[in-house]
Parts: sequence; C-alpha cells; structure tokens
Amino acid sequence: MATYTNNLRLKEITTGDEDGTWGTSTNNNLDLIAESLGYSTQDCFSSDADATTTVADGITDPARALYFKVTSSATLTATRTLTIAPNTISRVMFIENATTGSQSIAISQGSGANVTVANGSSKLVYLDGAGATAAVIDISTSLSLASTSGSFANLTVTSTGNFSGATISNLGTVTTADINGGTVDGVTIGGASAGAGTFTSLNATDGGSLTGTWSNLGTVTTVDINGGTIDGVTIGGASAGAGTFSSLTATTADINGGTVDGVTIGGTSAGAGTFTTLADQDGSVRAIPPVGTKTSSYTLTTSDVGQYVQVGSGGSIVIPDATFSEGDAVSIFNNTTGSVTITCSITTAYVAGVDSDKASVTLDTRGVATILFISGTVCVITGNVS
Repeated sequence: MATYTNNLRLKEITTGDEDGTWGTSTNNNLDLIAESLGYSTQDCFSSDADATTTVADGITDPARALYFKVTSSATLTATRTLTIAPNTISRVMFIENATTGSQSIAISQGSGANVTVANGSSKLVYLDGAGATAAVIDISTSLSLASTSGSFANLTVTSTGNFSGATISNLGTVTTADINGGTVDGVTIGGASAGAGTFTSLNATDGGSLTGTWSNLGTVTTVDINGGTIDGVTIGGASAGAGTFSSLTATTADINGGTVDGVTIGGTSAGAGTFTTLADQDGSVRAIPPVGTKTSSYTLTTSDVGQYVQVGSGGSIVIPDATFSEGDAVSIFNNTTGSVTITCSITTAYVAGVDSDKASVTLDTRGVATILFISGTVCVITGNVS
C-alpha cells in the first residue's frame, strides 16, 4: 500500500504495486514537486479564530507551495495562530500575511517556537517537523545578503541590527540615527574636535543641546535659553539687557507686576488701559451673544448665562430649578406676533415689583425679558411680562 510520509506528502508506491499505472502516479508526483516550488494562496481563516491547514496526501494543495500567501474571508480582530500540519513535515517556506483586519498571524507547527508575521509583510521560515514539539523558525532575522551592491525599495533594520562596512548613496528618510564618531559629508561627528557643517534641518532631543554659533536656526519650536546673548542682548542672569523684537507671539503669559504699553499690570495699584478688543470665551464683553432661535419648548441651561435666547413661532421657555447660581442672568426676546409662555419650574419666581410667586408668565409680542437669578431656587423676571 502506498505511503505519504515524505516532506511534500508525495505518493510513495510500494514495490510491486500499480503495475501498468505507476506512470500516472509518478507524473502526479512530478506535478506536486513543481507545485512545491511555486506560489499559491489560501483562505485560511473563514472565521475570526485560530486555524489549521493540512498539506494533503498526494493531491494538489496550496499549503505545499514554497511561497504561501495567507488570506482570510473573515476580518481578524486579534493575532490568530495558523498551524501547518502534519507536524512531521520539514521544509522551507515564504509566508505572506494578506489577511483582512490589519492583524498579525502566528505560524505554528507544534508546541515549539512560533513565528509572527505582521499584516502586509512576509517572512522566510523553516518548519523543523519534530512532531508534537515541532517549531517554526524565522530565517529572515539571520539572513546574510551577498556583499555585492544592490538596490532595495524598502529596507528595515531591527533594533539589534546595523549597517556596517557599506557605503549607502541615499538613505532617504531616516527616523532615528545614532551616530558615534565618523563623518557626514566630511564633517566630523562627535569627538573633541567636531567639524563645521551645513544642515538643512537639525533637531535636538530633550537631553541634547546645540552649541556654537548658528547663522540661521529656521523655525525653533521650543528653546530653553539659560544666560548668553541674542544679538548682543544678555539673556537671563542678574543683569539682563534690553532688546527689541520685531515680532513676539506668546500662547500663554503669566504677568505678575510690570507694565504693558506703560499700563501697570497686577499689584495693588493697577493702571487703566485701552484695549482694541476685549473678549471672553463667549465673544466680545460689550455685546450680548445670541443662543439661537427656539421654535419649541426650550429649557434654559447654564451655557445661556450672559446671552439672549430668541423665541420663534411655536417656541416657549422653561426656567429650571436648582440649575443656576446667584448673579447669573439670561435675556429672552419674543420674535413672534403673539405672546410666549415662560414656565417657572424654579422654586420661586418673582416679576420685578410684584411680591408673589409666579408659576408662569407671559412675554408680550416683540417683548424682551431678563431673568436674574438670586440663587439656584429664586429668580426675578423684568421686562414686557405679565
């Protein structure tokens, strides 16, 4: 009886079997050998879970290919393990992770080591075929390339790798470079006698520093200047000098004392000054900002304080209880041809000049009312109300 115990799961004909038909089996084996040297793809994850693919005995199978592209009809939500069976086959494979969901996959064969392949990446691995303890080993991490020159569209060096003994004509964009000694374009890097050079862009980390004379620093995001001078003006120290700056923008300024345009800031005798524009988070302090037009029942909120609410057709106003604080005020404008009801859900509501609690008041057509809160539970309403 034929067996399939080899690494490619080819049919091994028992001596004396298949008289007159061995040619068919041999030709099929040759086809499968060719398949093992080629490329194939397989949907290995029909669900969002770990999966196993088994190289079939004596028939075509995608997992037999040298370059094996792994896809998924399911969207993966975490790293999933793909076990390649049987655990006795020993072979080399290129494995590409083309699954859906942007997740890594772990390639396994037994209880031994696995290899994780990032989404969109490929790994060169070997399966050791050791049975229950079989392992998958990443050859990519220790692959040594020939010393002859070559070109790579994308080349990544891991945290423990390095470029040595090579001349690289164009590094493109380098995210991080740790240069200890040597030269860049003939300029000495590091050492006691560093040379002078010109850089289009130069960054220093939190713990780094830029020393020397610089003709043009370009745009500096953050600079901590301790002493020294700028254009001959002393910075810091007990005798800081005076200088003139054409433009100076400060996002936040904490001014304790001193003057701005001759106006005293802070202190017990602050001076008077004129400002072109004075505003808070709601806009100009000289204007009453609008909340907007309400065409249905609208309950006032603390965000309405210092603003006015316009009531349109179908609109009405509710004053809530235990919401506002002493000194808060909101104005209401009835922009309709009829009267508008203001419901007083607050504990106590007075109309100015009247000593009685109101459950509701009526705001006349085109009328204006202002609600002044004495506390969270008491308010006074002034304006065109009854």
